[in-house]
Amino acid sequence: MLPVQILKDSAHEERGESARLSSFVGAIAIGDLVKSTLGPKGMDKILISGNPDSAGGIKVTNDGATILKSIGVDNPAAKVLVDMSMTQDHEVGDGTTSVTVLAAELLKEAEKLVNQRIHPQTIISGYRRALTIAQESLKKSSLESGDNIRDDLLKIARTTLGSKILSQHKEHFSQLAVDAVLRLKGSGNLDAIQIIKKLGGSMNESYLDEGFLLEKLPGMYQPRRVEKAKVLIANTPMDTDKVKVFGSRVRVDGVAKVAELEAAEKLKMKEKVDKILGHNCNVFINRQLIYNYPEQLFADAKVMAIEHADFEGIERLALVLGGEIVSTFDSPETAQFGYCDLIEEVMIGEDRLLRFSGVKLGEACSVVLRGATVQILEEAERSLHDALCVLVTHVKESKTVAGAGASEILMSTAIAVEAQKIAGKEALAVEAFGRALAQLPTIICDNAGLDSAELVTRLRAEHANGRHNFGIDIEKGEVADVISLGVIESYNVKLCMVSSAAEATEQILRVDDIIKAAPRARAPDNRPC
Repeated sequence: MLPVQILKDSAHEERGESARLSSFVGAIAIGDLVKSTLGPKGMDKILISGNPDSAGGIKVTNDGATILKSIGVDNPAAKVLVDMSMTQDHEVGDGTTSVTVLAAELLKEAEKLVNQRIHPQTIISGYRRALTIAQESLKKSSLESGDNIRDDLLKIARTTLGSKILSQHKEHFSQLAVDAVLRLKGSGNLDAIQIIKKLGGSMNESYLDEGFLLEKLPGMYQPRRVEKAKVLIANTPMDTDKVKVFGSRVRVDGVAKVAELEAAEKLKMKEKVDKILGHNCNVFINRQLIYNYPEQLFADAKVMAIEHADFEGIERLALVLGGEIVSTFDSPETAQFGYCDLIEEVMIGEDRLLRFSGVKLGEACSVVLRGATVQILEEAERSLHDALCVLVTHVKESKTVAGAGASEILMSTAIAVEAQKIAGKEALAVEAFGRALAQLPTIICDNAGLDSAELVTRLRAEHANGRHNFGIDIEKGEVADVISLGVIESYNVKLCMVSSAAEATEQILRVDDIIKAAPRARAPDNRPC
């Protein structure tokens, strides 16, 4: 019987072993790409976009999510790992490299088992049992923060920042991050924390400002300082006081008619400004431009008018000041104003900004980052954002676990013990899960130039003897009680890392067929050369 072609000519299909191999190779390559960035001594990557001269064209980072987001990936299994890393970043903010490396190690172990003729569904079943054992052992080892939450937050912040560009100043930035998060009073609303990057100075000159900073200035001859501010926040065109020549077709008998048209436009703008002033506000903030004539009218009325506050800035301002963005001004009684105690100009480096003090949302604050280059500032912002996300996650559920590879070896040891009680081929998959977990501290040691075989076997022995607080002291290159050293991590971050990696691995293992759709047919280009 002749073979029957079902797919289109340009469609592509991979089946069975070929599809599985393609998935394994792609996902493992992604893990190997970010593996060298793991741990306190991990290395950075330089990412160059299509246009290196553009803003943000060059990035220097060791953040797994940023690296994976920036590279173009064609392999479908590799894309699963990239998406998983993004999810980890959005959920808890940190562990993006760990989750990718763990998933890649799980797939390496699965590939060995498949080569031993063990069915993927048996491997999946074993991985599920191992995940349950790992989650239970991690939960048993977790400790409640209780009244020591500030100390625990500082330790978690130091651990998180220890593997990033801010590691040299981790004490300073840990205090800064914890102060910012504790101001949120448990709300977890990170929009209330604004990060402003200013070139110049060194990183240890960064500071936390308890006001809200806006990178705009009031118009000419307007008040530079306003106390007891009543703020109207708007998104409305304030640039129609002139006839726009470009794009306009005006037929008139003479130049005098043009002047009449301009006078009519000015009158319309004056009516609009009068409506705004009718709200009895002393500060007007607009997302769009404010041209010279309305700016002059606001100055005459002694009202501070701020133009072109970008969309993100004005959304955050509305949140912080407790107001709402309006577009029409016919009903002042329904407008919701923003309030703050003081608006004043401040200098940061050579730049002037507006500082809003005593805002309605009391937990709002701004972090001012200083640094020598744009790349340093961007990486510092990513690092600080990761730390803030982890701290907010910990405030919601205040449980900690040991860091520095201790939790991974704890879970690996628990899985190895339970695997001996399981009969059949599933036991091989359970053992493989434990081996994959033990690879994380091994990679951390390798990245630091330490003898991983020696240290990890010592660490296993300590855990087998019941000393579950022991991890790897990277600075001294030895096994130590990491809880007493203050190297702890948030329980939620570690749990999310293990669970996400196992789920992504299971999804990739289930694949036995990859079908690539035919590309969309394009009409022939018949234009002359």
